[in-house]
Amino acid sequence: MDLRQLDALLAVAEHGTFSAAALALHTVQSNVSTHIAKLEDELGTVLVDRASRALTPEGEVVASRARVVRSELDGIGPQLAGIRQEVSGNVVIGVIGSAAGWLAHRLGRATLDTHPGVTLTIIEASTAQLRPRLARHELDLALVNLPVDDRDITTEKLFTENVVVATLPDHPLAALDVISPEDLAAHPLLLPARGTAFRTELDADLARVGLALHGRIEVDGVRLLTEMAAAGLGPALVPASAAHADDPLVIVPVEGLLMRSVGLARPRNVAASAATRAVVELLADLVADEGPAQEGIHPGS
Repeated sequence: MDLRQLDALLAVAEHGTFSAAALALHTVQSNVSTHIAKLEDELGTVLVDRASRALTPEGEVVASRARVVRSELDGIGPQLAGIRQEVSGNVVIGVIGSAAGWLAHRLGRATLDTHPGVTLTIIEASTAQLRPRLARHELDLALVNLPVDDRDITTEKLFTENVVVATLPDHPLAALDVISPEDLAAHPLLLPARGTAFRTELDADLARVGLALHGRIEVDGVRLLTEMAAAGLGPALVPASAAHADDPLVIVPVEGLLMRSVGLARPRNVAASAATRAVVELLADLVADEGPAQEGIHPGS
C-alpha cells in the first residue's frame, strides 16, 4: 500500500469517476485504475463498484482512514514551520450562518494581519451539514450550535446567546417589551427546522412548561429565518446573532428559555496543524474582545 493508491481512491470518492479522478491527479485514467486495483488486491476486497463508480462500504472505510493519513501528512510542513515561528498553511473552517454574520469578516481580517502565511477557507453551512464534514476530516474546525453528539468530533463552548423574536412592527408580538413562552405558543412562527440542535432545545423548553411551538414555516438556517420575517412571512424565533434591528424589523427578547450555545468543533484524534491552532487562538480572542459588544451574546458563559 502506498500514498498514490490512497490518493487515487480519495480522488474517485471526491470526483465520482476514474476519468475525473485522473484529471484531478494530473495523470491518466489507466494509472488511477491500476492504483485502485493494486489496493484492492492487497486488501482482498472490492473498494469501488465498477458499475456505479461509487465506493463500496469497504471502500468508504478505507477512504475514511486515508483522509486521516493525508491530513496528518499535509500537516507536517505547516507544523514544522510553526515551530520555527513561521505559521503557514491552509485552514478550512465551517461556520454557521448566525456566527458568520459577526465573526467571519473579523476572523478573516485578523488572520490576514496576524498570520499572512495562512490561507483561510470559510464554508458557511448549518450544523447538520458541517458535522459529517468534520467527521470525514474535510474541515479542520467549525463553529457550530451545541451540543453535537458525534464520537468522531470534540467540542468546546465559545459563547451563549439569547433567543429573540424578529418581527415586523404591525405584529402583536412587536408591541411587547419581553416575550414569554405563553406568547410564543399563541402565535404561528417562522422556526428552525425540526431535528436541528437549536429547534430541539426550543421544543424541550416549551414542553417543560406544557406548551408547544406552532410553525408557519421551518428553515434550517437562522439568518434566512430573519430575512423571511423581514419579507412579511411572520415573526421568526432566532438566536440573537441572527437578528439585526434594521428597518423594518423589531427585535424582542424572549424570557424563560435556555440560551443557545455556540462552540468550536474539531475532528477527534487528529493533531491540529500550527495554522489551525493559530486560527483557534484568534477565534477565542475575537469572541472575548468583540462578543460583549454584540447584543445578546455572552462570551465563555
